Amino acid sequence: MSIEQGWPKLKPSTRDWLIANNGDAVPAEVLREIEEAGGSAASGAWWVGERGPAGFYFPDEAVDWIEAVANGETPAGR
Repeated sequence: MSIEQGWPKLKPSTRDWLIANNGDAVPAEVLREIEEAGGSAASGAWWVGERGPAGFYFPDEAVDWIEAVANGETPAGR
């Protein structure tokens, strides 16, 4: 599943957190919710980034997508 399809399934508080902390490490509980919404972080999807010592990070393309949503834009689908 893509981030576009999973985004509406996330709790508003999770979407707000992702927007406010865009580009930061994603906490395990937020990543778990994303995966429960149908987006496996191990799937190789375009929005899947890297796991580092501080946690999971979205790649630049996903950060840009979240920023566009935060700015009230409708990002192009993938």
